[in-house]
Amino acid sequence: MTLPFYNYFTNGETDENEYASSSWPGLNISAHERHIKAQSPRSAQALSSAVYGGGMLELDRIFNIYVDRHYRCDDPPRDIEQALKEWYEPRDQCAGLLTAVRLEHTSIQEYTSDEFGLLCCTTAGVSNAARAGSERTVFDTAGNKTMSSSRERSAPPARNLTMPPYVPGTINIMLWLNGRMTSGAMVNAVQTAVEAKAAALADAGVLDSENGLPATGTTTDAIVIAVGQAMEEPQPMITYAGTATTAGAAIGRLVYDTVTESLQAGLLWKERVRHK
Repeated sequence: MTLPFYNYFTNGETDENEYASSSWPGLNISAHERHIKAQSPRSAQALSSAVYGGGMLELDRIFNIYVDRHYRCDDPPRDIEQALKEWYEPRDQCAGLLTAVRLEHTSIQEYTSDEFGLLCCTTAGVSNAARAGSERTVFDTAGNKTMSSSRERSAPPARNLTMPPYVPGTINIMLWLNGRMTSGAMVNAVQTAVEAKAAALADAGVLDSENGLPATGTTTDAIVIAVGQAMEEPQPMITYAGTATTAGAAIGRLVYDTVTESLQAGLLWKERVRHK
């Protein structure tokens, strides 16, 4: 298993709170009491669905911040900004994610080739697992609850989920690509990552917590892809990142493996708690 911060959080081994990337020289991922911080020595071009620092931006840091399952999400950007202030972190050039997944279940995997290097850092929980395209409870921009309309066949009666419903939810994925990539390929990379995430959930037997159909994600997933874009380095420009490309294949494999590993770690934790 590649859970680099497991001993830091579970056994208090303070010398195991840092992970140095082999695919992105200088990229360091560190564990702290309430968050995981990934920091690059140089800025990267990023595409993000993060609640703080979303969209297209330049960044050098990504934060995955722990909140408990009873967190009131009235204003997540405000809460992240306040946390950054408490940690004396600059509030620009960064993205912030929120998770209720135990941070010791952070999975990191890497891949390096002559064309690019890739690091994937994931926390995965599925208490709010959901299936895109199915009829289920949704919320409009004002926060009003309703049911989505769908032509999909009627959902079968809800069954027991492979992953228990109280395992903390949200799948947060950080991708750091040390290479060069067009904006279109970055979108393509996100697409491939989401496909890999859905495949991992399907193979794990995760079901929509509301209607019992196979889940494709959770209702609060987030992803950030950061690309070095260093012009002085000789890597070729990546223009496609679908599943038939070397970049897409690497992204899919690392996302699939880290989602699977983080979910399995949560399941093992749940089993230990049950038998205490």
